[in-house]
Amino acid sequence: MLTYNLEAAGHTVMPVDNGLDALTGVTSWKPDLVLLDWMMPGLSGVDLCRRLRMAAATRYLPIIMLTARGEERDSIHALDTGADDYLVKPCGMDVLHARVRAVMRRSAGRGATAAVAEGDVLTFADVTVDHGGRRVSRAGGTIALGPTEYRILLHLMRHPRRVFSRAEILAAAWDDRIHVEERTVDVHIRRLRLALNATGGADLIRTVRSSGYMLDDGQAD
Repeated sequence: MLTYNLEAAGHTVMPVDNGLDALTGVTSWKPDLVLLDWMMPGLSGVDLCRRLRMAAATRYLPIIMLTARGEERDSIHALDTGADDYLVKPCGMDVLHARVRAVMRRSAGRGATAAVAEGDVLTFADVTVDHGGRRVSRAGGTIALGPTEYRILLHLMRHPRRVFSRAEILAAAWDDRIHVEERTVDVHIRRLRLALNATGGADLIRTVRSSGYMLDDGQAD
């Protein structure tokens, strides 16, 4: 049913029935997006997501988890693992189509990032974002970010030392036609922090209690 409806919407679909075949297939097919179930034979959707995020060729590949596991801790775990979105089955096809369009649109650099010129290079402290090449580096070392974390960082880099509420970050980094819980922002901020601080640098993302987040190096302008 999923294959039929996605093909009817104009997508080319390559279905597989287990995680190991999906891992092999992604390398061969180079899809624009991966739609994952959690409970698959051979390799779970979460483990597959983790492997795709670890590989350089698929690090930025858009991934949506579509699963019957509806507990909040499950969605947080999937997002922490690297999924860009999380849907609980059963869900309406209109909702799925909207999420697919939104994730693909965001991964293509449209939406919130469109206001930044392709050639712009932004620098704050020892972090540099080369928007033209979609590259992030810190102290000369490359930082691997997922599409959502990239959009959040880009927004914060454009407005350093300014506090943004969770709602404002949602508006900047997510499509406003789909519903995303504000707590999702916390998950992606945590992932962004882990990536930026992986080499032991100072934490540049400051949590402002009851307000939100800001990019701050502790120095005055």
